[in-house]
Amino acid sequence: MIYLDASALFSLYLPDANTPAAISLTTAADAPLLITPLCELETVNAFRLRVFRKELPALSVENAVRDLEGDIRSGVLLLRPLPEGSFARAGILAKALTPAIGVRAVDLLHVGAALELSVGSFYTFDQKQHRTAQTAGLKTNPLP
Repeated sequence: MIYLDASALFSLYLPDANTPAAISLTTAADAPLLITPLCELETVNAFRLRVFRKELPALSVENAVRDLEGDIRSGVLLLRPLPEGSFARAGILAKALTPAIGVRAVDLLHVGAALELSVGSFYTFDQKQHRTAQTAGLKTNPLP
């Protein structure tokens, strides 16, 4: 399975600088694409922040939300619960990595969840999260 973080998921539904890379990565994927409710929430909130910032019209964002929900319902994206051990795993990572690279808690939680779910790969366009995932032993996508 391939864990998508919010930066990768966002780029699949609303155009940004990483959209071509996100499409290429997921089209070529040889394993199911997995997200957690944390990723879904963070992505949908990022969509709606674009409306707040007047970067996108509400209709475009609601269409993206509808498309994302449709892909979850149809099985294009596998929505898996956040494993209970994700928080403990994130705490261990925080102790080791936050002083060295300044990782946000939500990024640690994504990596902790990916480890708990035993995914094969972790896709992100966030440089710190990419480094965190690699340091934690996850296979990651190349950054554009």
